[in-house]
Amino acid sequence: MKLLLLLLLLLQVPGCADSRCFCQVTGDLDDCSCDVETIDGFNNDRLLPKLQALLEEDYFRFYKVNLNKVCPFWGVSSQCGLKDCAVKTCSPVPEGIRSSSQEQFSADVNECEQTENLGSVDDSLSDETREVLLDWSEHDDGEQSFCVEDDDESPDSQYVDLLLNLERFTGYRGPEAWRVWTSVYEENCFKPPGVKRKLFYSWLQGQCVEKRAFYRLISGLHASISIHLSARYLLEDRWFQKRWGHNVSEFRRRFDSELTGGEGAARLRSLYFLFLVELRALAKALPFFQRPEVRLFTGRPEEDRRLKGMLLHVLQLARSFPLHFDETSLFTGDEKEAGQLKEDVRLAFLNISRVMDCVDCFKCRLWGKLQTQGLGTSLKILFSERQIEAPPLSSGQRPRFHLSRQEIVSLLNAFGRVSTSIRELKNFRSLLAEE
Repeated sequence: MKLLLLLLLLLQVPGCADSRCFCQVTGDLDDCSCDVETIDGFNNDRLLPKLQALLEEDYFRFYKVNLNKVCPFWGVSSQCGLKDCAVKTCSPVPEGIRSSSQEQFSADVNECEQTENLGSVDDSLSDETREVLLDWSEHDDGEQSFCVEDDDESPDSQYVDLLLNLERFTGYRGPEAWRVWTSVYEENCFKPPGVKRKLFYSWLQGQCVEKRAFYRLISGLHASISIHLSARYLLEDRWFQKRWGHNVSEFRRRFDSELTGGEGAARLRSLYFLFLVELRALAKALPFFQRPEVRLFTGRPEEDRRLKGMLLHVLQLARSFPLHFDETSLFTGDEKEAGQLKEDVRLAFLNISRVMDCVDCFKCRLWGKLQTQGLGTSLKILFSERQIEAPPLSSGQRPRFHLSRQEIVSLLNAFGRVSTSIRELKNFRSLLAEE
C-alpha cells in the first residue's frame, strides 16, 4: 500500500519521470541542523527582496579592485587582450554617486549594456564620482583576514560599478578556466595526491568537520557561479542586440547527476551550506554595525543614516532565521591542534584568493575576486566573536574589530550572489518541469 501511494505521489509531480528531478534538493543538510525547504522559503520570500534593494544603493554598487595583478602561479594566455575581454568605456555615471535620479541612472545603464562586450569590464565613472569614492577610502583600514586584499593606493586599483558589470556568461571556458578550478580543488582543499577528484566526496566523509566544511564552501561557491552563468546565458547574439536568459541545457550539464558522475546533487547542497555560513556571518556582524560610530560613509550624513537603517534591517532579518549554522562545532578539541587547523584553513583560503588573479577573463576575475573576498570576510566575522562584542580598550579608541569598506561591499554582494542563486534554482525547477 505504501509503495502504491509513493508511486501516485511521484506521478503527480511534473517532470519526475526522469532525471529532470535532479535539482529537487530536499531535506536536512549535512553538518547542519537546517533543511532546504526552510532556506528556500526564508530566502525567496523574505530576505532576497530587501537585500536586492540594498545592493542597488551607490555604497554597495561600487567595488574597488585591481584587475591587472599578475598571476603568481603560472603564465596566463591574456585572453583579456581580445576584444570580448578588453575594458570598454561608455557613458559616464550621471551626476556621480550623489545622484538621486534612479530613472535617469537606469537609462544610462541600458545604453552601456548595448555597447558592452561579453567579458569586458565597464570601469567608466565621472570625475565627480571618483572624488567622492576617494573620500570613502579614508575610512578604510585593514587587518588580518582570510583574503589577499588589493592595495587601494595602487594606480591599478579602480572602482567598478557592479550594476554595469553583471555576473553572467562570457564565453570563458576550456583549459584555461579548468586550470583555475583544478588549482583550487587539487591544491587548496586538503585533498591527498592519491585521491581522485571523482572520489573526493567519498573521501570527505572520513575527514574532520572543518575540512568537510571548507571543501563544501568552495564547492558551493563554484555551484553559485555556475547557476548565474546558466541563468544569464547568451541565448542570442546579433549585431544589433544580445539576448540573455536561462539555459536549461547548460544548467543540466553542470548539475544533472547523470552528467556529473553523481555529483550534481552534492554541488547544490553545498550551495545551501554556503548560504547558511554567510547568513550566520551577517547575523553575527549585527552588533558591529549597531555601534553609533560605525558609518556607511558617503559624504552625506542623511544618506549615511538612511543607508545604515536599510543595512540594519537586512542584518536583523538575517538574525531572525530560526536554524542558523553553528560555527562553535568547528575548531574544538585540543587548543593547539585546533589553532593550527584554523591557521591551515586561513592560509588555504588566502591562497585561493591569489588564484583568482589567474582568471583570464576580466569580468570573471572581477566576480571571482569579489566573491572570494566576501566569503573570506564571512569567515573573519565568524571567528572574531570576542573582538566584535568587546568594547574599545579605552575612550576614543577604535573597537578591536573592524571591517573596511571593501570588506563590507564584498560581504553583502557575495551573499547577494548566493541568495540569488537559490532563487534561480526555483526558476530552473519550473523550467525543467515544463519540458
